[in-house]
Amino acid sequence: MTQFWGVDADPTAQGRIKGARPVAVLDIGSNSVRLVVYERHARSLTPLYNEKSACALGRGIAKSGKLSEASMSQAIEAIKRFALVARMMRVGKVYILATSAVRDASNRADFVSAVEAIMETDVNVLSGEQEAHFAALGAVAGIPGFSGIVGDLGGGSLEFSAIDAGHDTSGESFELGAIRLQDDSDSSPVRAAEIVRSKLKHSILSKADPNLQFAAIGGTWRSLAKLHQISTGYPLHMVQDYTVPAAEMISFCDSIVANNSTKSYAGAGDVSSSRRELVPFGAAAMSELLKAGRFESVVFSALGVREGFLYGLLDEREQNIDPLIQGAEELSTLRSRSPAHAHDLIEFTGQYIHVAGLEEAAEDRRLRIVACLLADIGWRSHPDYRGPQSVDNVAYGSLTGVDHPGRSFLAQVMAIRYDGLKSKSALDLVSLGSPALTARARMIGAMFRVAYPMTAAMPGILPRIRFSIDGKTLLLHLPTDLAFLNGDHLRNRLRHFAEEAGYDASKVQVG
Repeated sequence: MTQFWGVDADPTAQGRIKGARPVAVLDIGSNSVRLVVYERHARSLTPLYNEKSACALGRGIAKSGKLSEASMSQAIEAIKRFALVARMMRVGKVYILATSAVRDASNRADFVSAVEAIMETDVNVLSGEQEAHFAALGAVAGIPGFSGIVGDLGGGSLEFSAIDAGHDTSGESFELGAIRLQDDSDSSPVRAAEIVRSKLKHSILSKADPNLQFAAIGGTWRSLAKLHQISTGYPLHMVQDYTVPAAEMISFCDSIVANNSTKSYAGAGDVSSSRRELVPFGAAAMSELLKAGRFESVVFSALGVREGFLYGLLDEREQNIDPLIQGAEELSTLRSRSPAHAHDLIEFTGQYIHVAGLEEAAEDRRLRIVACLLADIGWRSHPDYRGPQSVDNVAYGSLTGVDHPGRSFLAQVMAIRYDGLKSKSALDLVSLGSPALTARARMIGAMFRVAYPMTAAMPGILPRIRFSIDGKTLLLHLPTDLAFLNGDHLRNRLRHFAEEAGYDASKVQVG
C-alpha cells in the first residue's frame, strides 16, 4: 500500500511560487530542535513550515560532559517526525546544523549517527567560530547594511562576531549560553551576571569602538525583546529589527536580574513555558555585554544561524539582491491582479516626484518601490476590510530587510490606498515613524488613489499619463483617447492628492 506522503500528486498550490523547490534546515540546538522549511532557497526566505521541540540537549552537559539519554530520546522522536514532514513537503535539500550541546558532548557520535540514519544526510556539527560566522551572516541577511557586533545566545554558548561592510571580521565563542548559565550559577541570575562579567573581560567587546550597535540573536533574547515590548506598550509585537537604546535595555535587564528568580520576575507570565526560566539568564548576559561593549543600541534579529547558513550558500550576485524588494515582488506576483501594473505605478509615482522636484533619498525610493509592488495585494478581500487586512499583511508579514519605521510607512500607504486619507487602519503604527515619513506615506497613498480608478489595476495606461506643475497648480495630462477618464471621481481623487502634496486643490486641472 502506498504511504500517503509518497503520492504522485503535486502538493503545490497556486498561491506558491511556480517551480520553487522547498529547502529546509534542521537546527539541533542546546535548548530546542527545530525544523524550518522555506518555500525556496533565495535571498528572501519565506517559511512554509516551522516547528520546534524543546529537548534541552544542553541541560547538565557542563557537569556530565554528555547528552542525557532522556534528552536524546526526546530529540530523536522529534527528528523522526521532522523527517516525515520533509518527505511530505517534498523538500529538495535538508541541511542539518548541530551547535554547542552536540559539539561539546563526549557521546555525540552515537547521537549524530542516529540523526543521520533518520534524515539520510550528514549532520554539520558547527565549531564555535562557524556558529559565530553563520549567526553574523543571519544578521546581515535580515538587516542589510548592519554594522557593529552580532551576538548569538544559545542554550550552551554565546558567540560574537564583528560586522563591517557586510562581512564578519572576527568571531569568538564563550560557554555562556542560557542553560549553561543557569547550571553554572545554580539558578541564580545575579551569580550568572557575575560569571558573564568575568568571562567577557578580554572579549572582542572590550576592543570594539564605543557607541556601536549590537545585534541580538537567539530564542531567549527574542523572548526578552517581546517582554520589553509588552512592558512599554510598543504597538508592533515583532522582534525582527526591534531597536532599543542600550541604556534602556540595560535598566530593563538589571531589574529582571535583581529579582534573582527564574519564575517570579515582572512579566514572567507572558513568556512561553519553555523559555520562562531562561529569560533571567538571557537578561544577565544582555546587560553585562551591553555594558562591556559600551553600545549605543541593541537591535534584535529573528534571523540567525539557519538563515545565515543558507545566505552563505548563495553566490555574490544573489547575496546582493535586496530581500525587501524581492519579497515584495513575490507577493505582487502571487496576490496582485497584475504585477506589471505595479511597475507602471513605480514609474508613475517616480515621474511626479521628478517634476515636483522632491528630494528622494535611496531609502525613500526603496520604500516607494516596495509600496507600489504591494499596492494591490488586498483586492480579494471584502471592500470593507481591504484596508485593515492589507495593513496587517504588510505590518505583520514575514518581509525582511525593513525596519519598524519602514513597516509603519508601508502600512500607512496601504491604509490610505484602500480606505482614503481619513483611514484609521494604521493609526497605532504612526508613532513608529517620523512626521516626515507619515507625510510622505500620505502623499504616496493619495497618489495611488488617483492611479487605480484610471487603470483598473491593468498595465499599459499609467505610462501614457503624466503630471506637470505650474506654480501652485497641479496638472494631470491624459492622452486624447483616454480623455473619457476625466470624470468627477478622478477629479475628486486628484484634489485630495493635491491637498496632501501642498497645491491649491481648487486649481487642479485634468486634460
